[in-house]
Amino acid sequence: MKKVVFTILALTLFLPVQWAAAETPQKGGNLVLCVGDEPPGLDPTASASAAIDRVVYANIMEGLIKVDRNGQFVPGLAAKWEVSPDGKVYTFHLRKGVTFHNGEPFNAQVAKWNIERGAAEETKNAHPEFFRVIEKIETPDDSTLKLTLKDVDALFIVHMAEGDAVMLPMKGFENTAAEPIGTGPFKFAKWTRGDSVEMVRNDNYWNPQLPYLDKVTYRFIKDASAQVTALKAGDVDLIGWLFAPELAADIAKDKRFKVLAGASTSEVIMSTNNKVKPFDNKLVRQAMAHAIDRQTVIDLIMASYGTVIGSHWPPVTPYYKDMTGRFPYDIEKAKALMAKAGYPNGFEATIKLPAIYAYAQRAGEVIADMLGQIGIKLKIEVVEWGYWLDRVFKQKDFELSMIGHAEAWDIGIYANPNYYFQYDSQEFRDAYAKALKAPNEAEKAKWFGRCQEIVAEDAVNGFLFLTPSLSAMKVELMDWWENYPTIALDCTEVWWKK
Repeated sequence: MKKVVFTILALTLFLPVQWAAAETPQKGGNLVLCVGDEPPGLDPTASASAAIDRVVYANIMEGLIKVDRNGQFVPGLAAKWEVSPDGKVYTFHLRKGVTFHNGEPFNAQVAKWNIERGAAEETKNAHPEFFRVIEKIETPDDSTLKLTLKDVDALFIVHMAEGDAVMLPMKGFENTAAEPIGTGPFKFAKWTRGDSVEMVRNDNYWNPQLPYLDKVTYRFIKDASAQVTALKAGDVDLIGWLFAPELAADIAKDKRFKVLAGASTSEVIMSTNNKVKPFDNKLVRQAMAHAIDRQTVIDLIMASYGTVIGSHWPPVTPYYKDMTGRFPYDIEKAKALMAKAGYPNGFEATIKLPAIYAYAQRAGEVIADMLGQIGIKLKIEVVEWGYWLDRVFKQKDFELSMIGHAEAWDIGIYANPNYYFQYDSQEFRDAYAKALKAPNEAEKAKWFGRCQEIVAEDAVNGFLFLTPSLSAMKVELMDWWENYPTIALDCTEVWWKK
């Protein structure tokens, strides 16, 4: 799970935050930050793991377009772009003089090769559909890339700003997963498996003013308490994503540190295999939806930080439709639906929880108790991240799971019956197709809203809550992003106040 948002609205989270006045950034210094999940590789074009993007996107690798800290789409490797009146032709004007970290020039031919690679039959890209909407690729000159779409795609710019669409060099790309080469402000230096990834300033970056830092080290510390201990001991300077909100208030009391609380696009869901009995029965899925008290889940595992959701769409993005009232907490209604589905006495099932995410384990335990009230006896199986990616995500060998989906615009996954939910709805596919081809904002809102209604009504997954973005750092660290409008921990503009 990974990637992007159009605009962002800050969530109001009541933590004391120390705000820095506008100052001139200073160059130099090293940053050590920690995150909970180590990526399975470092190639965002070959995996769906959000953990990859959090390390490499915008830091080591860039796409034609990027998302800034305000959630706006801004120039990346494309200095500007235009869209034809019919919405089918995108002309990107590429930056001149850009080189990859290995010295290879970036130009229109390289961009064309990357797009063709993403669309190829043998591609390892998690979202080849992003590129297969392109009918024709033209390169009038080295700095001009002209893409003609097969049809109007309302999300094309969104997808071009995702990690799936970063640009790799034509030479040396084969080893990207272990030694990534990009055009970004930082160059890959070292990956110590099980511990850290190091990157250093790219002195040949196309923007000579950036970055400010000399070196950035991503430390992988799974346990939230251990993260806080490392911060207080001075072993790390920053917790990039604090998954234990109950610890935030304690950190904020320490004058050495500051806590930023903002909005994220990460929807925590109880993933459900819609092809496996009894979860292929919509009535069973609806019963579970009624049996889960989502606000209580937030209160118990997120220290009350979080926003209830009722469908697969972050409330902080355009076209959001509030579906939280569709399945209110109602045990008696849930029991009635179970009986109607043919399971008056319930059944046994297994929920596979990724060990890497503490919130997933805690949420799974709470929900297991809740579902027990309607006779569903859940066996909790905690699995390693590699196992989860292979067995759950790829092989679809699961009944229930728990994970955060961080792509702000990824409701289109429900149009793919081969996605790990294995949800197959022609009604949804038709609605989603109309949304993508919508000629105006009103039509987009109508059909994206209908998409949300369909997956909510079908209770495809257990839609739980939107996580807050919480980060904790030394007070001297400046310009860290408060909100997370995209799946990246962007260090480009971060600096130390000396």
